Amino acid sequence: MEMLIFGHAGAKVLVFPTRCARFFEYEDSGLVNALTPKIEAGQLQLFCVDGIDAESLYAHWQAPARRMQRHADYERYLIDEVLPLLAWRNSSSCLIAHGCSLGAYHALNIACRHPGLFQKIVALSGRYDLTWSAEGFRNLLDGYYDDSVYFNTPSHFLRNLTDATILAQLRRIDIVLAVGHEDPFLTNNRQLSNTLAEKAVSHALHLWPGRAHSARAWREMVPLYL
Repeated sequence: MEMLIFGHAGAKVLVFPTRCARFFEYEDSGLVNALTPKIEAGQLQLFCVDGIDAESLYAHWQAPARRMQRHADYERYLIDEVLPLLAWRNSSSCLIAHGCSLGAYHALNIACRHPGLFQKIVALSGRYDLTWSAEGFRNLLDGYYDDSVYFNTPSHFLRNLTDATILAQLRRIDIVLAVGHEDPFLTNNRQLSNTLAEKAVSHALHLWPGRAHSARAWREMVPLYL
């Protein structure tokens, strides 16, 4: 698996690409450049990981159960290989999960599944329900549902979360969500925000004009929220 690293110090930012994109997308989209002042000042160090969406959530030729198995493989890679590398390269105690679009899902999902490892989430224009259908976006599992889907769908598992230890860990994370007023997943973002509020998990939901689901909008967002 390939990765790009930008910066020399500061908070560690685990950056996920958008749907089926690659590790170099964040730079190519101008988002690294938008953060240059903070990177050069030693405030942020970006670790832009590769994705395997085409082998997992978007591998529609595969049975849904197999897609979720591959998704689990990806999480193990991140937890067992990527995070130890980040800790070796950078001793900062602050680890941020960040992504745009489907990358926002990956960021929020892994941080909420492992809240003891992260201090902040910055999720932009994301969908947090794998079963949600909106506009041309389909239920990613074609109606299939089991525990692996449930426990990788933040809109579902957070709603029923009662474990006091996990809730305490979530409540100390700085959670930032941003989405456009015309984004097809605005309702899902509001639903997630309501769930977090019901669980007394402090967070911010920022609403942007228009669809705001593009690199142009994200270039404006990242200096504000990271």
